[in-house]
Amino acid sequence: MRIPIPEDKKFVHESIIPIRWGDMDAFGHVNNAVYFRYIEQARINWLDSLGLSFSKKDQGVVVVNAFCNFTKQIEYPADLLVKTYITNPTRVGLDTFNVMSLTTDPDTIYATSGATIVWVDFKAQKAASWPADIKAQLEL
Repeated sequence: MRIPIPEDKKFVHESIIPIRWGDMDAFGHVNNAVYFRYIEQARINWLDSLGLSFSKKDQGVVVVNAFCNFTKQIEYPADLLVKTYITNPTRVGLDTFNVMSLTTDPDTIYATSGATIVWVDFKAQKAASWPADIKAQLEL
């Protein structure tokens, strides 16, 4: 099952992530599980770029689902270009999407991915409204 990336989305960040030798599996291409590390790193790079503190002890961002569509194999050495988009903002969360290509081949899509993130009150163990400062940065 391939999950499509929505047409109506907002570009928010671009990351360049180097492929490491150890990212490859016995078949000589990047292991499918490693893509989720790339997705995570791109998301953290975006959140860090906002200049916000997402390491609050009582509240923070939680991923509630994630997917990846593998289109073309990636091999070492390479630098991955990950473009991050957001859509479907709600009072407590939003959907993030990524389009992955290589810096040397930016027009070819190697993978697409997505995740839903939610702001959570860890003490109450439930979703909470985005704090005003974060909501303003996300332009929700």
